[in-house]
Amino acid sequence: MRYLDEYRDPELARSLLDRLRRTATRPWRIMEVCGGQTHTLVRQGIDELLPAGIRMIHGPGCPVCVTPLETLDRAMAIAARPEVTFTSFGDMLRVPGTHTDLLSLRARGADVRVVYSPMDAVRIAVAEPERQVVFLAVGFETTAPANAMAVLHARRLGLANFSVLVSHVLVPPAMTALLAGPDCEVQAFLAAGHVCAVMGWTPYEPIAARWHVPIVVTGFEPLDLLEGVLMAVGQLEDGRGEVENQYARAVRRTGNTGAQQTVGRVFRVTDRTWRGIGPLPASGLELSPEYAEFDATCRFGVTDVRSAEHPECIAGAILTGAREPTDCAAYGTRCTPRTPFGAPMVSAEGTCAAYFAAGRARTVPVGSPP
Repeated sequence: MRYLDEYRDPELARSLLDRLRRTATRPWRIMEVCGGQTHTLVRQGIDELLPAGIRMIHGPGCPVCVTPLETLDRAMAIAARPEVTFTSFGDMLRVPGTHTDLLSLRARGADVRVVYSPMDAVRIAVAEPERQVVFLAVGFETTAPANAMAVLHARRLGLANFSVLVSHVLVPPAMTALLAGPDCEVQAFLAAGHVCAVMGWTPYEPIAARWHVPIVVTGFEPLDLLEGVLMAVGQLEDGRGEVENQYARAVRRTGNTGAQQTVGRVFRVTDRTWRGIGPLPASGLELSPEYAEFDATCRFGVTDVRSAEHPECIAGAILTGAREPTDCAAYGTRCTPRTPFGAPMVSAEGTCAAYFAAGRARTVPVGSPP
């Protein structure tokens, strides 16, 4: 890729939309898995420009949004300890736990720091050996290699004051769970290009074969998404259910094997609870026993926490595509980016935040049930 303008050309966009209108002969429902793709679709108004009948369903592809509430409450309990320096990417600081968030804890004196890489947290642990440095390791397969490398580096340095609070989740099990749901409307997927840059698309091939569902690995720019939708609609019209790669400039079928080996060395697959969705088998990563010494949950004894979602938040229905943010009675009034009830309103990849930033208005009369 040389210039972003190449992937935002309005003439090419109109051409792709024309091809979509000529290709689609019936309504189709397509889910984009990634929250970054959701923001592009909503910010650029692409979902409203698509031919009548083609509906985009926004999926659970925001790693901040699906981080379980229990993990966030564990993070608060650890960050509040006087001997701890708690580090995280900035997009986690405003995500509400049961009672507070990391930014509020920092305002009250907790040593909570924003870092741009897990290696930054390792460097802090080296520079401040008297502090217990904890990194909040969340995300899909995309961020797992860097977090694994941080643990390996800490082991090489012999750091006894570095640990990670792990909440990695995996995309394919979530897609399978959605398809297996009794009310699933998804007929095709746009898969997240950055996840596939790491893992390749071979994990999606059994899903496409079993459910006969098109899966198109797609980038994040407007033309990427329009072409991805066109490829998905083409498969649906042809009666095919295969994995195709729109994001050829960044993704290979086998992905980054070196990164996969690093992840496999440090982590192992585990069951994981997704915020708003619930437990999904074999849908996450945890530290393998060889690296259990770096597990912040055990180090600080925060395995037993009691968490409770905000009673008005419908994040689970939004994350599974069953509802849209504008269906929520609290959207844009009681729940805003400054006063979020749930993660989708405050995360940089959250669907509610995308709708709010784009000025999407509530479609259900105020006072109606969500």
